[in-house]
Amino acid sequence: MSRHPGIVLVFILLVIVLGLALAENEYLLFSEKKRQQIEQQYGTEVAERLSRWKTFVEENQRKTEQEKLNLTNDFFNQQLLWISDIKLWKQKDYWATPVETLVKAAGDCEDFTIIKYFTLTSLGVPVKRLRLTYVKALKYNQAHMVLTYSRNRHEVPLVLDNINKKILPANQRTDLKPVYSFNGEGMWLQSKKKLGKKVGSSSRIRLWTDLKKRMQKELL
Repeated sequence: MSRHPGIVLVFILLVIVLGLALAENEYLLFSEKKRQQIEQQYGTEVAERLSRWKTFVEENQRKTEQEKLNLTNDFFNQQLLWISDIKLWKQKDYWATPVETLVKAAGDCEDFTIIKYFTLTSLGVPVKRLRLTYVKALKYNQAHMVLTYSRNRHEVPLVLDNINKKILPANQRTDLKPVYSFNGEGMWLQSKKKLGKKVGSSSRIRLWTDLKKRMQKELL
């Protein structure tokens, strides 16, 4: 037993306070300063979009993972418009942060996928179960990005998409040809039936690295 019970008590109180602080910031998707900046620049309606997103994450923490997938997929497919990067950002390829996407209330396939990915990780879905997945959309003969989910590397991934809004197993999406996938833990060559072979770090993807840097600034 400690000879300094007062010190022990102080330590326990610090642990409790720290735990409460971490819990309070668990769903910190953007700083209050950032929300205020957005309200001043774009108005109350845009700031309320961010608040609704934060509320969505807070209210759905206790749902099952399948419910979180369905709710997140529907939430963004219903409220975001698809607009190309050229029209929206005057750039050929720009990966918007979730905050930037909500400010515009629009984005292309990468933006839909990115905001779903970070929403699901904020909802407690393990990063290792999620992949931002590049595919070829055969019907349109062009590159496309979707979010895939699987509980383990032997399970056929589920596809969250803004083209076909119904979540389906990847082997039922005959309109998509997988190319590669990545998340915060790595990068993989992809197949329809499994997660594929890991080929390196996602830090090799310049747009992904740039996106994460901009997201960090939104938390300041």
